[in-house]
Amino acid sequence: MVDMRTRLGSLELPNPILTASGCAGYGRELAPYVDLAALGGVVTKSIMANPRAGRPTPRMAETPAGMLNSIGLQGSGVDAFVATDLPWLADQGARVVVSIAGGSVDEYAKVAHALRDAPGVVAVEVNISCPNVESRGQVFACDAGAAADVVAAVRGTVAAGVPVLAKLSPDVTDIVAIARSCVDAGADGLSMVNTLLGMAIDTDTLRPVLAGVTGGLSGPAIRPVAVRCIWQVRAALPDVPILGMGGVRSGLDALELVLAGANAVSVGTAVFGDPMACPRVLAELTAALAERGFASLADAVGRAHRP
Repeated sequence: MVDMRTRLGSLELPNPILTASGCAGYGRELAPYVDLAALGGVVTKSIMANPRAGRPTPRMAETPAGMLNSIGLQGSGVDAFVATDLPWLADQGARVVVSIAGGSVDEYAKVAHALRDAPGVVAVEVNISCPNVESRGQVFACDAGAAADVVAAVRGTVAAGVPVLAKLSPDVTDIVAIARSCVDAGADGLSMVNTLLGMAIDTDTLRPVLAGVTGGLSGPAIRPVAVRCIWQVRAALPDVPILGMGGVRSGLDALELVLAGANAVSVGTAVFGDPMACPRVLAELTAALAERGFASLADAVGRAHRP
């Protein structure tokens, strides 16, 4: 038997496998296939203050080792989520990590305030990979100061006992500097990594495949980038909890992120082709740990850093 319990700050989870934001909606799509209460947690798609239609279609494209998406944070807004989706998730017994997004620091704070007294929220993941409309489109996660401003505003609004996780972008020169600024601003942990910016061109139409031209690249192609980022941040900030993600399809993939320093792992793109991916990855990870003589998941976290 392997003890699969893990912690993200003050949050204790029965196992380390969660969904990834944007890949399972608010959980309803997975519910026919997966017991949501059996997962470590359900990370919702990113929620904004107001309803949002998203970007024009086509906004998804398959790549040889993953996919591009340009959904544009489509959603019904935080009020509808709190009134409808959050109670449904609570009824399923899910541990809900709410991903939030915004175009300004004030919008992040507004969304966080709407969630402050909402029952069932065990953590807030701050998606700072959004363009800052007040700074000519500069992505928050690409600037240490802007990222810190968002995290500080959310941490100051969310209830004290609810961990705040800053979701980092790999599209930066020094991810450790961004991570450090978020932690200094009050982040209880880090989610890493978000998608990489990419694009595809149709060689028949001779035009970009996505209507929005660029999109977020996810899937197996980005796993080595995720491993590198997690490794660097764990080495620099050894005591900061990390929710790792990026191209995980199997238990061994998840183990690689854990060995690099992740305390828990989100599974995203794999769910599109296999709605049972999360429980399958959990079973495979448990078996892989047992085969390697680990008595607990905690013993494997960051193990690759040791001699």
